[in-house]
Amino acid sequence: MLLRASSAENAAMRIMKTGPWGARIVLAAIAVLLSWSVAAAGEEWPRTFLNVDGSRTEIPTRPQRVLSTSVSTTGTLLAIGAPVVASGSAANGTFFAQWAGVAKERGVENAWPAGKVDLEAAYATRPDLIVVAVSGAGSAKDMVDAFRQIAPTILIDDGGLSWQALATQLGDATGREGEAAAAIADFDAYAAAARAKLRVPGGKANIVSFNGAGQSNPIARKGGPHAALLASLGFTLEDPDPAWHTQASSRKDFVWADYERLIDLKAETTFLLRMDDSKTAAFLNDPVLANLPSVKTQQVFGLGVNSFRIDYFSGKEIIDGIVKKFGT
Repeated sequence: MLLRASSAENAAMRIMKTGPWGARIVLAAIAVLLSWSVAAAGEEWPRTFLNVDGSRTEIPTRPQRVLSTSVSTTGTLLAIGAPVVASGSAANGTFFAQWAGVAKERGVENAWPAGKVDLEAAYATRPDLIVVAVSGAGSAKDMVDAFRQIAPTILIDDGGLSWQALATQLGDATGREGEAAAAIADFDAYAAAARAKLRVPGGKANIVSFNGAGQSNPIARKGGPHAALLASLGFTLEDPDPAWHTQASSRKDFVWADYERLIDLKAETTFLLRMDDSKTAAFLNDPVLANLPSVKTQQVFGLGVNSFRIDYFSGKEIIDGIVKKFGT
């Protein structure tokens, strides 16, 4: 978050309370206003960024070489046209498929796989801004002090924000407010056009990351980005009971529920993360889940193979998949 208070930003904070879809529209509008004000003020450098842990980072000039230490953040940086020169990758050493082609076109180097930070590689990229996520498998928050010996380093929580809210923050930090606003507006228009084509099934829907017996099976919460995207397309989401959550820290996006809790779901439609429709058989044929309303009516669908993390690119893939299933 950039420390540049204005009446427009204060108004945005109040309007955001109306819900995630309304908040996205507000954020897009505020980003446009900020880009105009920045241009008029000669880019307003240096800037002070308020990190998620409460600390502050001074960014002296508009960044030209950004190192994204977490693969989960990189998609949003690419969506706003930030000059990413290197990025951490997933644990398997690859970039997320939904934007890997864009990264290749822009010459983004693969710095290291999640959990194996390489400081020599960080130095070699000669970054003038380093972006660190504080959560997720790719988090390198324990290396922040070392990163700050290389370049100004900001901390963001990409797991607790929609990609639109994250894009607004990163647009501020990189001096690309206008690009962030344009990406958000483009995405929102894409979603609105898709909604006009849909015949949404009746009743409610839920979103499950299905892992089967003996494991946690996260269920999307109403306030999270996955639920918000489906809500923007006209679906009414079932909200899981927060008491089902098995992790020590609560989350805004998912309730990490035990397998046995899945039988308490009531929605008539179920979407499964990280898969397409060809992989839904395990859920549909699980005898423990046979009485779920969505299983009885065979209304179980894959949300998409790249649906685990929603960004500009995977979000459009999800929208395309929904239109293919429910388009008129």
